[in-house]
Amino acid sequence: MPSSFRSRRHQRLAELLAEYRDKADLHQAQVAQKLGRHQPFMTNIENGQRRVDVVEMLDLAEIMGFDPHELIDLLLKTPKK
Repeated sequence: MPSSFRSRRHQRLAELLAEYRDKADLHQAQVAQKLGRHQPFMTNIENGQRRVDVVEMLDLAEIMGFDPHELIDLLLKTPKK
């Protein structure tokens, strides 16, 4: 199985997380602080330079107020290649 890192779905995940953060009217630093991280953590996620695990995604959903099921549905509609 090829790596999903930097795949179209991985890129779409990064885009969606940035969109959800913008909709929540939060800055990267605010989200990172709520996660107990530094701002570059969010920059790396939104630039596609860092993977997001399931637990982190759930934490991000709680902080930004999005439905993780919706996020997954959108990712499933994104072509793999």
